[in-house]
Amino acid sequence: MKKVITYGTFDLLHTGHINILRRAKGLGDYLIVAVSTDEFNTLKHKEAYHSFEERKQILEAIKYVDEVIGENDWDQKVKDVQKYGIDTFVMGNDWEGEFDFLKEHCEVVYLPRTSGISTTKIKDELKQKND
Repeated sequence: MKKVITYGTFDLLHTGHINILRRAKGLGDYLIVAVSTDEFNTLKHKEAYHSFEERKQILEAIKYVDEVIGENDWDQKVKDVQKYGIDTFVMGNDWEGEFDFLKEHCEVVYLPRTSGISTTKIKDELKQKND
């Protein structure tokens, strides 16, 4: 069985999220999604609309996702790859090169993002409507 892992906040679920999850799952048989915990988001100076538990529950309902784990810090990726027997690490191509250090442990794939959609864009548009 070929295992794939991806990481992210996955707040305000949109088609870009679904596209990356679908394509990540297409690279293997089992997809693990590591979703940023609320505590990790605070360390990153990032605020999610939904709590970690809500985002985890939403991701678990998506047919492409086999397992959801928490992402607690930047340094856990190597440990996760080893712990879960990961064959392929997947991230959006806006992170290109940032995770190449994982290539000694697994294949690293950077997928193109869905153009015209992002959580930041959604939040900005909602803020403009409410101002």
